[in-house]
Amino acid sequence: MERKKILIVINSLHCGGAEKSLISMLTTFDYAKYNVDLQMFNPQGMFLDLLPKEVKVLPQIDYLRYCGLSMYGKIKKMNFRFLCTYLKTSFGLRMEKSNLELHPAQKYWKYCHNAISESKKIYDIAIAWGQGNPTHYVAEKVNAKKKIAFINADYEAVGHDKKFDYKYYEQYDYIAVVSEGLKEIMRQVFPDMERKLKTIYDINNKELIERMSLVENPFVGVEEKILVTVGRLEKPKGYDIAAEACKLLKESGIFFKWYIVGEGSERSNIEQDIEKFGIQEQLILVGAKENPYVYMKNADVYVQTSKYEGFCLTVGEAKILNIPVVSTNFEVIYNQIVSEENGLIVDMDAKAVADGIKRMLLDNALRKRIICNLQKEKKGNIEEIEKLYCILEEVKN
Repeated sequence: MERKKILIVINSLHCGGAEKSLISMLTTFDYAKYNVDLQMFNPQGMFLDLLPKEVKVLPQIDYLRYCGLSMYGKIKKMNFRFLCTYLKTSFGLRMEKSNLELHPAQKYWKYCHNAISESKKIYDIAIAWGQGNPTHYVAEKVNAKKKIAFINADYEAVGHDKKFDYKYYEQYDYIAVVSEGLKEIMRQVFPDMERKLKTIYDINNKELIERMSLVENPFVGVEEKILVTVGRLEKPKGYDIAAEACKLLKESGIFFKWYIVGEGSERSNIEQDIEKFGIQEQLILVGAKENPYVYMKNADVYVQTSKYEGFCLTVGEAKILNIPVVSTNFEVIYNQIVSEENGLIVDMDAKAVADGIKRMLLDNALRKRIICNLQKEKKGNIEEIEKLYCILEEVKN
């Protein structure tokens, strides 16, 4: 039987939860039944090397490749339409900085969508992996029998304008969300699209995570208690809370080091907080790592200070490795943690985070109970891909 043709569209494969979840899904995919093309807006990222060989990476979209040229290169190309669009987009985005109604991705698409060509191939299924431009592109530029939009962030908290996106989500057969909490959020944002909503959790591949966690111990020789946080250095991850909590822990006399694994636009602000609070020896930014699991595996506590999430993949990964978690009380964390049983959920402020970490480190009975419960829990959820397969099989060859 002929394999079904699937297109997946994502911004890039830079380090992030959505990107990591896509890699986990693709490592479990049935390539005997599905032929998978991957279209990236920016074909870069540390996860590129983890793509299964069966996945065909498509060339970058012409206009986006043009945007990557120097100004001399753009002029030399003599593509008047692309140059005009580029200049109009650059000018428009600068002028609209004060417009808080649209998300930056929505502003970008508003200006440049006419210069982005349609996909030449016809697919059985097209999947937009992540809200924003992948969703706009698949809706407007891809010819497919069925279309699925994956949403992996708190749509409202991230700042997307639902009026702008409505006409795009209308064109999808399914809107897949990565948690029940996010499903309820989307039900409120687009109430008349409730029938399209499907919950498909981000996939955690237990075997892959455990195997990668055993490669090395980056903390050999470290005598202090070890805290680890993994995530992009962006405002939603709450590193301002982490830095102040670190200061409070230091002042309480706890002997520890807190390692943050990730990279992003907030690095300089976090570094300023580190200097302001005098925690250079305690809070350590190690940058993005292709294998964060060796850090998680060898931590005493995994800490999540997010202000919101669609589904917290890293918390799930820490649980797979039986590492006690202290997390802020963002809405969807309750889908993953039962406080006092398999982790601690604390208020979204520095004192509560510091108190939670201190308790997890010093209360041996609590710590043992949580680790024991984690060891008993079912690990990983690669069966979630069966939910996607059910949708894919609706399309007849």
